[in-house]
Amino acid sequence: MSDNQPADLLGCYGNDEVITPHLNGLAARGVRFSNAYCVNAMCSPCRASVLTGLMPSQHGIHNWLDDRLIDHWPENWSAIGGFANIPTIMKQAGYTTALIGKFHLGVPFTPQLAFDHWVTFPHGHTTSFYDNEVIDQEQRYRFAGHTVDFFTDKTIEFLEGQAGQDDPFFAFVPYNGPYGHWPSIKGRAKTEFADLYDDADMHSIPREGLSIDVIERFGLRVVEGGVREQLKGPLLLPNNIESLRNYFAQVSLIDHGVGRILSALDRLDLDQDTIVIYTADHGFSLGHNGVWGHGAAAFPATGHRPSYNIPLIFSGGGTTNGHLCEDLVSQIDLFPTLASLAGVNNATPSHPSAAKDLAPALAGDDLAGTDAVFYEQEETRVVRTEEWLYVSRFKDAPSYTLSDELYHIASDPNERNNLIDDPTQSETVAKLTKKICAYFDAFSSEKYDLWKGGSAASNVSFDKFWKDAWGEDWSPEYSA
Repeated sequence: MSDNQPADLLGCYGNDEVITPHLNGLAARGVRFSNAYCVNAMCSPCRASVLTGLMPSQHGIHNWLDDRLIDHWPENWSAIGGFANIPTIMKQAGYTTALIGKFHLGVPFTPQLAFDHWVTFPHGHTTSFYDNEVIDQEQRYRFAGHTVDFFTDKTIEFLEGQAGQDDPFFAFVPYNGPYGHWPSIKGRAKTEFADLYDDADMHSIPREGLSIDVIERFGLRVVEGGVREQLKGPLLLPNNIESLRNYFAQVSLIDHGVGRILSALDRLDLDQDTIVIYTADHGFSLGHNGVWGHGAAAFPATGHRPSYNIPLIFSGGGTTNGHLCEDLVSQIDLFPTLASLAGVNNATPSHPSAAKDLAPALAGDDLAGTDAVFYEQEETRVVRTEEWLYVSRFKDAPSYTLSDELYHIASDPNERNNLIDDPTQSETVAKLTKKICAYFDAFSSEKYDLWKGGSAASNVSFDKFWKDAWGEDWSPEYSA
């Protein structure tokens, strides 16, 4: 799993500028999903949803978990420890389990969620890829090199330990790149892949004016008390060509790491009986629709495709070679799919879930019941069908006036023409409103449904907004 990478940023998804030969090869040998979507455009909620099969309004993680609040969390708190989760299911099924990479779902200093093997680093945000403190089983030390290389090395070490063992293994490898924020991608990349892009004109990055919603979000952050360097990126990065090339070089480094892991599987005779899945926690707008970054780079959050469309590739274990699945799928579908692939047919999420097993697509068949996907970003809820994108906004915060959006993506794939005020589309809006309300009525919990006065397990993007809606006594479950 990469960190902050849209589907658009892989060669096998049509980008002719980024160099990703190993991931292109993985897709050629397996199944690629062209319409896979995350449930939120921030890292912690998406990771929680992948591992639990639940929406943010069910598990309560609505935003990235702010490490600065760690003293307010319960001791050794795991944000999803109270829910059925994939590593625990795998462990109970006899799998050796490993987390090797970014956790960002609670306290990172001790193993969580039934992971036997625990290699991570203490932070959710990446301010530098180099000279980071790492947590390597019981040891804590500083690694001078690039953390992507570190996690690749440690994954290969883990695989070498599994060779010849009777028990199967589940290795979750969430890289902390390519990231796409300052200061981590400031200046020319220091990796060996930087020279691949020194002459790249970055034509795959849109050049257009900033969205007014991005400027609005920046202003709110200033009012809240200042802006860290990484949060200045949404205003400045689209025109910083050196940083754009740096970002692409990080993608090529991850591709190289995946290639090394695939080679290790082959060398250790594990390749025939191992399924390899590549995805990202969430998408990332590369200037599309005037937005750079994740969905909450704007206020209200963007609902546009690039922030939510993620790569999803399955290869090995009998998956159909070179199959393209164009059905709409959600990252919550990974929960039942992983459980099914592990032979655990009775694993269910802790709450009702729309997650579906992707096994038919892995066999080259079409999926049933894939007419829509849904995602949410606190004050923004979205339904996407093959024909329409409808963005619904929370409207019960008196001090804020937020508008809905409607795009006919069948004729407007770049989502430029907002039809929300077109009177001829009133019936479409009513139908999609009903659809989105029915979904969140079914798949949210009273405790964590922000739209009905619920809270969040930890921090939210804009605390004042929810206090304006629900009163000054409103607060996240664990907050300062």
